[in-house]
Amino acid sequence: MQEIASLHSRLNSCSGVCTDTRHLLANGMFFAFRGPNYNANTFAGEALGQGCAYAVVDDPSVVRDDRFVLVPDVLRSLQELARYHRRQFDIPVLAITGTNGKTTTKELVHEVLRADRPTLATVGNFNNHIGVPLTLLGLSREHEIAIVEMGANHVGDIAELVAIAEPTHGLITNIGRAHLEGFGGYEGVVRAKTELYHYLFEHAGTAFLNADDDLLVEKSAGLRTSTYGTRETSSTKGSLHGAGAFLSFTFRSELGIERQVHTRLIGAYNLQNALAAAHIGAYFRVPEETIVSALEGYVPGNNRSQYVDTGRNRLILDAYNANPSSMRAALENFAAMSSDLPKLAVMGGMKELGAESRDEHMAVIKLATDLGVKAIYVGPEFEAVRNSLSGSVHPDADAALRAFSADPITGHLVLLKGSRGTRLETLIPAF
Repeated sequence: MQEIASLHSRLNSCSGVCTDTRHLLANGMFFAFRGPNYNANTFAGEALGQGCAYAVVDDPSVVRDDRFVLVPDVLRSLQELARYHRRQFDIPVLAITGTNGKTTTKELVHEVLRADRPTLATVGNFNNHIGVPLTLLGLSREHEIAIVEMGANHVGDIAELVAIAEPTHGLITNIGRAHLEGFGGYEGVVRAKTELYHYLFEHAGTAFLNADDDLLVEKSAGLRTSTYGTRETSSTKGSLHGAGAFLSFTFRSELGIERQVHTRLIGAYNLQNALAAAHIGAYFRVPEETIVSALEGYVPGNNRSQYVDTGRNRLILDAYNANPSSMRAALENFAAMSSDLPKLAVMGGMKELGAESRDEHMAVIKLATDLGVKAIYVGPEFEAVRNSLSGSVHPDADAALRAFSADPITGHLVLLKGSRGTRLETLIPAF
C-alpha cells in the first residue's frame, strides 16, 4: 500500500493518466502495459520524451532515471491506484452492468444527474479491467457522484471490477443470452452479472431494481433495493405511450406527480432504460422537471437506437451490438411500430454464441417469419443456416453493400440490427 500511496502522490502532480503513445498527455503519467502481441515498456522512453512526467513500467531494463516508476505489474498497479484514488472520495458510486442497455442506461442516468450536479461517468463503453480504473482516476474534488459502467465476458469479471470501484449503489439492466461462449452458457451469464448484487449485499449497498424482471427480483433477495418498473408496487412507475418511432412514456415517482416524457430514443425496449434513469434521478433528488428535460434532450449516437432519415429511406440503426435477447426485442418492437412505409429488417450475425450459435440464429429467422417481417440476413452465422431462410442472405457486409447498390431499396422503414463485428453501419450509404 505504501508503494501505491507513493504512486498516488506522484499522480497528484500530473495532468492525468495515459496508456497509448498515440494519445499522450503533457505532464501525464504513462502506464506501459504488456499484451500477447506488444510490450509498451519499450515505448516508455518515447512517452517521457514527448512530455509525460512519469512512465510506470515493469521491465527493469528500460529504467533510465527516476521518471521511470518500476512496479511488479503495470496493470495491477493501475487497478490498485484506481481503488486507492476512489477511496479519497466519500460520494455515491453507481455501478451499471447488464446484458442489454447498460451503455444507453449509463448515458441516460448521466444526462439526468449531470443536469443537477457535477457527475463523472464512463466514457463510451470503456467498461473493462482497464477502462474502469481509468474512469475512476478521472474523479476530482468537483464530482458529487460517479457512474461506472461494467462489462463482462467471463464469470469473475464483475467481481474483479467491483473490488476496484467499490460501488455504493448498483444496477443490473437485465440478464440475457450474450457472450455464451465465454461464460460457458446462460447460467454463467447469470452468475457473472449477479456478482454485483453479491458485492452490494456484503457491503450494505443499494440496488436499483427493475421490479418487472422476475429473475432480478429473485436474485436480489436480501438486498436493500429501490425499484422502478410498470408494476404499481414500483417506487417509480412508468407506462408506455403509443407505437411511434420514438419512445414516449409517463412516469410517477414517490412524490406522486405524473410526468410525460417524449424521447428521441427508438424502441419500446428502451422504456426500462429510461425509467431507470428517471428513478435514479428521483432517488438522488433531482427535480422532476430537470429529469424530463434531460431525458428529452438526449440524442442517441454510436449506432445505438438511432433514427436516420436518408431522404430515400428511414433507418432504425441499432447495429452497435446484438445477442438473442436484443434481437428479439428489436424485431418485436419493429413489427409493432406503426409506419406509413413498408418495413424491411436487415439482420446481422450475432457473435460469441459458441455451440448455441446455430440454434439462436435459426430462432431469429423463425421469429421474423412468425412476426411477418420481411428480412435480409448478413453474415457467416446466417450463411450457416441458409436452408432455413425465407429471405436472402449475404456472406458479409461488403457483399450486402454491393447487392444493395446494384438493386437500390427506396421508400422503406429499415431496421439495421446485428453485432458490431458484422459492420452493418457500412450499409448506410446504400440506403
